[in-house]
Amino acid sequence: MRGLGPSASREARATVREFKLPDIGEGVHEGEVVKWFVKEGDPIREDDPMVEVMTDKVTVQIPSPVTGRVLERRAKEGEIVKVGSVLLVLGEAGEAAAPPSTAAAAPPPPAPHEAAKPAGWKGGMVLASPAVRRLAKDLGVDLEAVRGSGPSGRVTEEDVRRAKAGPVPAAAPEMAAKPAVPIAQAGVEERIPIHGLRKRIHEKMAKSKATAAHFTYVDEVDMTQLVHLRENLKEKGERRGVKLTFLPFIVQAVVAALKEYPTLNATVDDTRGEIVVKRYYNIGIATATEEGLTVTVVHDADTKDLWHLAKEIERLATAAREKRLTLQDVQGSSFTITSLGREGGILATPIINWPEVAILGIHRIEKRPVVRDDQVVIREMMYLSCSFDHRAVDGHVGAAFVASVRNYLEHPATLFVGRE
Repeated sequence: MRGLGPSASREARATVREFKLPDIGEGVHEGEVVKWFVKEGDPIREDDPMVEVMTDKVTVQIPSPVTGRVLERRAKEGEIVKVGSVLLVLGEAGEAAAPPSTAAAAPPPPAPHEAAKPAGWKGGMVLASPAVRRLAKDLGVDLEAVRGSGPSGRVTEEDVRRAKAGPVPAAAPEMAAKPAVPIAQAGVEERIPIHGLRKRIHEKMAKSKATAAHFTYVDEVDMTQLVHLRENLKEKGERRGVKLTFLPFIVQAVVAALKEYPTLNATVDDTRGEIVVKRYYNIGIATATEEGLTVTVVHDADTKDLWHLAKEIERLATAAREKRLTLQDVQGSSFTITSLGREGGILATPIINWPEVAILGIHRIEKRPVVRDDQVVIREMMYLSCSFDHRAVDGHVGAAFVASVRNYLEHPATLFVGRE
């Protein structure tokens, strides 16, 4: 957040103005109002946080552009607001917000129609015999209000007697059947609304599965050398204030393999029918948060050494957990890595972070007996599972890419000195 100016005279002052949800990133068309930091009538200074908005990419706090007072909030917490829609009205104390624009005024109500006359009423005269008229007089029935059932609407004695007896109560209209609503047993079921980040995940995963032609290739990696290398470097990392995990090594291996197979560092532009190969290496890291999975992005990973990668991955993970991610932190990935970590099983089939063409899943490292030089030995083993969009990636290319990643991880020295 930028600091305030040295004096109020240098601050931007508010006249009555509508503040609209800004375009806060590429491809963002709407946002959900998560939390208001101000209420109507509150004073506010330039750069003070006004509202927290969640998009399909990131949760951001939007600051006030001016110093003034909050005259009106025009969105509720939990409401989905389109980019360009008014969020709130700012102004000076004592000013009033202009009423929100409304739809065109409703047309005036139609002039009341004269009540329809009953059949048998002819230009002010009711068709009825003298005897019927006399009966109506004796019974106190207004003939003009009686609907005649005789020829040409003539009123009969039976019509008069029926009118005297009063109208037959109309049958109660049949109530429209209400749609069946599932009734949860008390204390047994809970209905959780799908909104916020969970809604974005819901939509994006469904889009990916419905669009990309997924296939998954699995291989196993002997991580023994890398486990020992990391153990030897941990103390050095601590002196640098860096927690060294396996992820920086894996990012380096992925970048090296992508340089060999550049068509995997790509996205699909379905609108133009093109595969867009990236000449940069922005590696997405799927990060678990309380709200759900968020893909943070290590930009220009090919330009960062092991320690810078470790520090950046740690920074992004902390910002994701503490809801401090910026839009830059979550946009522009060209390839994604997802880790099930220590809590995961031995194998999973990840869903592509569409419109990318591939995603690499890394899994738990565990000691297993394997055969080396005809001897059974215990090694640190891990599965790699890589999902590809078969529309853009042929099977043999995907297999070769995973084999390249495996070779870099099994011989980690090649990450630092290159391969011949």
